[in-house]
Amino acid sequence: MNVFGSSGTRGVANEELTPEFVLRIAKSVGTAWRAERVAIARDTRRTGRMLADAAASGLASVGVDVERLGVLPTPGAQFYAEREGVGVMVITASHNPPQYNGVKLVGDDGVELTVADLREIESTLLAEAFDTAPWHATGRVREIEGVRETYVDELLSSVDRETIAEGGLTVALDPGHGAGSLTSPAFLRELGCRVVTVNGQPDGHFPGRDPEPIPENLEDLGRLVRASGADVGIAHDGDADRAIFFDETGTYLEGDATFAALAAAELEAGDTTVSAVNVSQRLVDVATDVGANLELTPIGSTNIITRIEELEANGRRVPIAGEGNGGIFFPGYRLARDGAYTAARFLELVAERRASEIVAPFDGYANVRRNIHYESTAERDAMLDAAANQAQAADAELNTRDGYRLDYGDAWVLARPSGTEPLVRIYAEAREETRAETLAADMHAALADAKAAA
Repeated sequence: MNVFGSSGTRGVANEELTPEFVLRIAKSVGTAWRAERVAIARDTRRTGRMLADAAASGLASVGVDVERLGVLPTPGAQFYAEREGVGVMVITASHNPPQYNGVKLVGDDGVELTVADLREIESTLLAEAFDTAPWHATGRVREIEGVRETYVDELLSSVDRETIAEGGLTVALDPGHGAGSLTSPAFLRELGCRVVTVNGQPDGHFPGRDPEPIPENLEDLGRLVRASGADVGIAHDGDADRAIFFDETGTYLEGDATFAALAAAELEAGDTTVSAVNVSQRLVDVATDVGANLELTPIGSTNIITRIEELEANGRRVPIAGEGNGGIFFPGYRLARDGAYTAARFLELVAERRASEIVAPFDGYANVRRNIHYESTAERDAMLDAAANQAQAADAELNTRDGYRLDYGDAWVLARPSGTEPLVRIYAEAREETRAETLAADMHAALADAKAAA
């Protein structure tokens, strides 16, 4: 697909992602869905209201009534979609920097659209085959109040409140100025936790940190955990569909490790779990130990959702799935990544044991990630050709499901183009940090040389 990548469409607001473009997307959505009404939600980004206004205009112009939900976590929008049976356009760039914004599409079942559904909308967009309505049949727009509160209530009914409350937990929370600022503090307090926050005010400039919950952006959270004596630290991205954790010492916990810990608590023999091609060996080990199956997809929530739906349609049980970036699915709850729900499921474990003890069985792996920015398609293609050459020369098992993953048995390295930014991402994992660093550095050097020569 040219428009919709691994998690919707994104770009620098008012440059790549303009109101005009969002209006055309909305007209395509309204035309392809043939729905009487569509909802619009957004995160806290500075350009969110502007682009939501454009989306509302586009939908109304093709005769669709519009329900404005305001600032709402993406999983909250998915809850509303499922409850009301209405599709939702979410204006969000998730973890991308503040200057970005984007559009994510949720079906009337509360699930992000599959690749096939996105292709239909994309075809309508590219052909500009819009069902423009006459003046008297244009859609009406109305504001919907109280969705955040009902979303929190639904979360509270879906987790083990008693176990969490009995733990007497102190939680340090960093919602990163995003949509979770308006829901997660109240949710965690209703669970019986003492909650202290940093970057807790909604602010589309993201003054305290960038939206992506990675270690270099979360130093304040680690300090807050230590200063407050918290049992755990929790961080969200911009639209709060992800959760990343710190242990009781203020130490960052690898998302792959917490994903493995949650999977170990969920998976049984014969189950299937789904992850992306950058899966950690930690999850491989968990699946092997319990006798569960592991299926890999290209990176991105859309691809994982599509595979989960295919497996469940064939009678396979998929109790947990996701990626090591904090985006985890519990399909029995909802086929959605929900940072607040994931946080509560981890708190159920922390109520019984220290966070450091929960992830201890999944330590022992070192992860390295690097990015190389490109300015042109020629530079990107040259780097991917270099990755292919590295793969051909390596004594490793090759997986080309999404980029080039070289598996050496004791370690692996992956190079792939980002689906949302002009980057080629490099991932490496090994038991020894020096081994992971070397694999990432070698791949990085080969790609950098190819980019310079392009």
